[in-house]
Amino acid sequence: MRAVIQRVTQASCTVDGKITGKIENGLLVLIGIEEEDGQQDIEWLSQKLVNLRIFSDEQGLMNKSIQDIDGNILFISQFTLFAQTKKGNRPSFIRAAKPGKAEPMYLEMAKHLSLLLNKEVQLGIFGADMKIDLLNDGPVTIMMNTKDKDNY
Repeated sequence: MRAVIQRVTQASCTVDGKITGKIENGLLVLIGIEEEDGQQDIEWLSQKLVNLRIFSDEQGLMNKSIQDIDGNILFISQFTLFAQTKKGNRPSFIRAAKPGKAEPMYLEMAKHLSLLLNKEVQLGIFGADMKIDLLNDGPVTIMMNTKDKDNY
């Protein structure tokens, strides 16, 4: 799994003119799933997300987690995180999991995050043409890859 995590003061997802998910103060998480991903990836990345200390404390230092600030998550599936651009100018997405595998994993991870946070995680719509609106706070943007845990 690959994730792009952005600390936001607000974020929303709109599909066909209708808001499907909206948050204030929290994380916008873009998630890419590949065929080899499994339950261990969901559990590891979910724990990292809810414990990641990237919110400011009283001294302005990044010492608080999303749990500490009672923040929210907007969770968006994004297969393009597995784009391969080595050959030619048109990206290849062959490493991204097929929808039959990716969608259940996306929904399972959203459920897992909701349990860890003890609140509902806001979602996009899997496979839809989504419009994401956000106000990045900081800006703080972090990338993670469950296949490269030593560096994350």
